[in-house]
Parts: sequence; structure tokens; C-alpha cells
Amino acid sequence: MRHKPISDARFFFATAPLPCPYLPDRVERRVVTELFGRDAAKLHDQLSFAGFRRSHGIVYAPACPGCDACKAVRIAVDGFDLRPSMKRIQKANADLSARMAQPVATQEQYRLFQRYQASRHSGGDMSKMDYLDYQALIEDTPIDTFLATFRDTSGGLTGAMLADYLGDGLSAVYSYFDPDQPRRGMGTFMILWLIAQARRLGLPYVYLGFWIKGCNKMAYKARFRPLEVHTAEGWVSFDAFIADT
Repeated sequence: MRHKPISDARFFFATAPLPCPYLPDRVERRVVTELFGRDAAKLHDQLSFAGFRRSHGIVYAPACPGCDACKAVRIAVDGFDLRPSMKRIQKANADLSARMAQPVATQEQYRLFQRYQASRHSGGDMSKMDYLDYQALIEDTPIDTFLATFRDTSGGLTGAMLADYLGDGLSAVYSYFDPDQPRRGMGTFMILWLIAQARRLGLPYVYLGFWIKGCNKMAYKARFRPLEVHTAEGWVSFDAFIADT
């Protein structure tokens, strides 16, 4: 898919400096713009290709003073091959059924979201979200978005993934899962499921957001090869990028 230069006349803003949530002793700033109007999907495509990410009705990219550790990454679907450990994860979740639906929040989802936050991100901003905050996270989208839910044979909600459709792929916005079932490897499983959906739809990429060298929370993304990294020169192979840094 070819992408034209961004020519939209809307405004881009820089956020105020805040402590970085990923790396110690660093400051975070973002450049942000709002998605609205009939061209929102087109702009979202263009900005995603340029390394931006969506949250609610905005898209953003890092603009941190003296730091460029955050790198947008995407999986090249055609070249992706399952590692043995990933095959084991798929087997461990063979009992789950997936359902793609419109992004509509429920109390059942929110309860699982709360448990996940308390277990994995206690003290973080998202752990303080009430139901209305969660509802906005899921439903406040100006573009084509879906919510995938995963249930076991008893009907219990085991995980959920919010994702956007792009012209050249699927973009994983946010996911969460049952923290009391670590053997399932649900975080990995849901990405594998998303790769399979992109392949089924004939889409070449799965966008995973930002990978940050030295950040354990983001390290899992490097397992999905072939991976590409967005740089000032455009999208390059993750392996080539690592070799040059």
C-alpha cells in the first residue's frame, strides 16, 4: 500500500513534560492530534504508517527531549512463522473460542480488566480507571475498530483485545487477560490470533505499538519475527536496526 504525504491542515500539539512511565530518570512528551471528520480513517492510516498510535479519539507519537528509545514496530505477516514455544501456546488455548464484535464495554469485561491491572500494573494510571474510563477506552473511537473476546468452554471470559483496522494491517490497541492463568500465555496467544486474522484478510502487517530497548514490559514484542521498526528513514528490519545500534 502506498502512502501519500500528510497534507491535513489540522493542528498537532505537544504535551507537557511528565515522568516517563517506562524508563527511569527520563521525561516523556508526545506530539498529539485529534481524529475527526470524514477523513479520520485516512489520516489514521497515514499517521500509523508514520509511527503514531491511537488512544480514544487521538493519535500520538513520542517527542521526548534527549530520548528516542520508543520505536513503533509491526509484524510482517507473510514471513511470520510460529516458533515451537508459540505452537505450545496455541495448543494450550485450543479450548478457547474467539468472537469479534463492535467495541462495546460491559461490566464483565471491566471486572477482568481490573483484575489484570491489579496483577500486572498495580499503581499505574490505568489501574485507577473506573467503569466510565474503561468504557471510553473501548468505545471512544472515530475509526473502524473491533473488540475480540476469548472464552473457555464454560463461557468464562479469559481475555480481550481491542484492535483497529488499517489499510495495510491490523493495529493492536490494548489487550488484557486473566492473570490467574499464566500457563495460557494469553498475551502471546492474542497476538498470534491477530496475525492469523490479518493473514485471513490479506493484510500485510500487524502493528504492535512501541518497543523500547531496556524496558522489560515491551520486550515480548521482539519475539514476533519478522519485525519491522519505524525510523527516520522509514520502516526497516528489526534485526538490521538492532545490528546498527
